[in-house]
Amino acid sequence: MNIISLRLIIPMVIPGVAGFAIPASAQPPLRLTSQTFVERVATDINGRPRRIIATADRPMRGDQLIVILDWRNDGPAPLRNVAITRPVPNGSEPDLDDPVMQISVDGGAHWGRLEDLWLPTPLGGVRRAVPADVTHIRWPLAQAAPGQTGRLSYRLTLR
Repeated sequence: MNIISLRLIIPMVIPGVAGFAIPASAQPPLRLTSQTFVERVATDINGRPRRIIATADRPMRGDQLIVILDWRNDGPAPLRNVAITRPVPNGSEPDLDDPVMQISVDGGAHWGRLEDLWLPTPLGGVRRAVPADVTHIRWPLAQAAPGQTGRLSYRLTLR
C-alpha cells in the first residue's frame, strides 16, 4: 500500500520554533487544526500530586506537551492512503507509545517504528535510532470520506 504523505505544517507554541503558513491555493483537502497544552504536576490542598493541563504559553525544559490534532476532509471526494505528518520541533522528543504512529529519523525519507530504524555513525558504521533522533511523525489514514473528521493526540517532552 502506497501512502501519500500530506505534510501539514501547523504553528506550535514552542519557543525558538517558527510557524509557517501554506497558501490557500496549495492547501490539501484535509484540514488540520492543532492545540498545544502543557501537563504539569502540582500538589493539592491535601498534599497529593495532581496533574494539571494548561495552555502552553511558556513551556520550559522538561515540560510534557500534549498536542491535539483535529482533522477534517474538506474535499468533495474521499481521500485514500494518506497520512497526517508532523515535524518534531528541535529540542523535543515525542512519546512513541502509539502503535499506529510511524516515525522518521531522516527528515521523512524513510518510515517505520523506532526499533526498525538505523542511522549511520561518523566512523562508517550504523547504530539503532533513539527517540532523540526522531525528525517527523505520521499517522496513516486508509480513507477519509468527504466531511469526515477525526482527532489525534500525542505528547512531546522538551529537552
